[in-house]
Amino acid sequence: HQFHGRTTANGEIYNENDLTAAHPTLPFGTRVRVTNLQNDKVVLLRINDRGPFVDERVIDVSWRAAQDLDFVQQGVVKVRVDVMPGK
Repeated sequence: HQFHGRTTANGEIYNENDLTAAHPTLPFGTRVRVTNLQNDKVVLLRINDRGPFVDERVIDVSWRAAQDLDFVQQGVVKVRVDVMPGK
């Protein structure tokens, strides 16, 4: 919750309830499908920020996305990230 209301790398205000994510290299606006490999839950997200800045992590998802993927309590899980065609 600490980032809610702050400005993201693409200039928009981060809303923890939006289905968004941070990725180090994908262009802003890219849509990705993220699958929690522990439970096969899936969400579609839009890249709007840069990160994560922690080794071995490939994506940071919003609080809402973590809730939908059912890993808020764990904080970190193994996921698969698939880039969706188009924007």
